[in-house]
Amino acid sequence: MSDVSTSTTPAVQRVTDHLRALGHPHSPRMLEDAARTAQQAADALGVALGQIAKSIVFRRKSDEVAVLVVTSGDLRVDEKKVQAIVCGEGGKLGRADADFVKSATGFSIGGVSPLAHATRVVTLIDAQLFRFDTIWAAAGHPHAVFPLTPQQLQTLTGAPVHDVTVA
Repeated sequence: MSDVSTSTTPAVQRVTDHLRALGHPHSPRMLEDAARTAQQAADALGVALGQIAKSIVFRRKSDEVAVLVVTSGDLRVDEKKVQAIVCGEGGKLGRADADFVKSATGFSIGGVSPLAHATRVVTLIDAQLFRFDTIWAAAGHPHAVFPLTPQQLQTLTGAPVHDVTVA
């Protein structure tokens, strides 16, 4: 694993610049192998699966806004809970395909960062991330990750914390 060099992708550089502007003490790191799944990231970092802050993107049907849920890698998102929080009564969430994810966030699936998005994104943080002192999030590319605490994630994103996983 190495620190990000000047030859990184524009997406990783955007995350790096965003983290630096917000005063975050850690830059993204490049993994030797791609970590497109939470399990791959956990294996590459030698951490618990739950320490991977995976990004799941939905499409809010009423206004076509992306809804990003950042949750622990060892849990599944409960779409009905998310829908109730971000859509209100009668509102619906839809699946986000790869093109929607890329256009809304500026990142490809497998590297969606919880911050530095291309458009306004509604973000929710799962309360279960707070089980860990340190978590790891994608930094704009399947090889790029950065460490932070759940509290830092909340501060950096300004996102509310909710119970959004399957019980």
